[in-house]
Amino acid sequence: MNSSNHQLATKTVHAGKPDQSFEGAVTLPIFQTANFLYAGEENYHAVRYTRLNNNPNQIAVSKKLAALENAEAAVVTNSGMTAITSALLTILSHGDHILFQDSLYGGTFNFVCEDLPQYGIEFDFIDGNQPESWSEKIRENTRAIYVEAMTNPLLKIVDLKSVVRFARKHGLVSLIDNTFPSPINFRPAEWGFDLSLHSGTKYLNGHSDIIAGAVIGKKTHVENVIKKMNHLGGSLDPHACFLLDRGIKTLALRMEKHNQNAAVIAEYLNNHPAITHVNYPGLADHPNHTLAKELFDGFSGMMSFELRGGVASAEQFIDRLSIITHAASLGGVETLITRPATTSHLGLSPEERIKTGITDRLIRLSVGIEAERDLLAEFEQALQGL
Repeated sequence: MNSSNHQLATKTVHAGKPDQSFEGAVTLPIFQTANFLYAGEENYHAVRYTRLNNNPNQIAVSKKLAALENAEAAVVTNSGMTAITSALLTILSHGDHILFQDSLYGGTFNFVCEDLPQYGIEFDFIDGNQPESWSEKIRENTRAIYVEAMTNPLLKIVDLKSVVRFARKHGLVSLIDNTFPSPINFRPAEWGFDLSLHSGTKYLNGHSDIIAGAVIGKKTHVENVIKKMNHLGGSLDPHACFLLDRGIKTLALRMEKHNQNAAVIAEYLNNHPAITHVNYPGLADHPNHTLAKELFDGFSGMMSFELRGGVASAEQFIDRLSIITHAASLGGVETLITRPATTSHLGLSPEERIKTGITDRLIRLSVGIEAERDLLAEFEQALQGL
């Protein structure tokens, strides 16, 4: 289906569908098969084999993701970390150098600091909001720059326009983790980014029931990522592809509600006497609010905050919750809450966490699609007396 002229809500439902139905099925069936009949392929990567990312379910959901971000191509992966690591190991080789934003998701940070040096790849961290300082870190062997659209868990917003300009000026590949905004709120290809990375486990699927990832962007880069991933074995199985495709069909509806609920909750928490501060780019007092309004169509359902009483109060608050689920992930239809120091950023040392602004008492909140009134009542009772 050619969906280039359709709105996002229509693309989520119809983009990627094959032109021909299979036995009249309205929904693309699950091609639960490892092998396909040999058809004379002469290129290894063209051989019909599910590990080689050419199963009809893989192809369909990948086309849908490319359409959603108005990008040239996409490929789904078996996790968000596979998307990140495969992209980095495709772009970078032994002896190369890359610039990273100085506030990264814990899994990415661990891969950068622990694994990249083993491949002979060098890196430096940059302050995302001081583009005038980035050139100081450029080397002759610098190949790429990597940022997050909204950082996990502090919701910092980088000067993304400057990232693209800087990358073009210095001939770098620009990569961005777009998991938090989702394609509904931000489409990196429209702003000039080369590759957009996602944990499909989160908003794309939205139901906390599969692990998946995606690499979206320029065709040449995506095709190279596919070849690298074919060797590394990061393909997404057909049934998970089917579920991811089904989840994406409601993405526009879900993100609208995530955006709405989070805006209300953030305002409520920001004015509550038990809360010291709230990190949410939709708030007028967020340091990057003006930039966020320019970049994003919505501020997503993610935020973080701290209570005045420290770790003990944070734990007591979380223990009092009933409909809000204490779990490590995010982006589901249910509201999820965690302390990053105990989950997503547990792999960082206490010193590394403090250096990036992640305290032990910091709470990360992924606002779901429940009734706004019920969520507010939940927070009201849980915060009482703290």
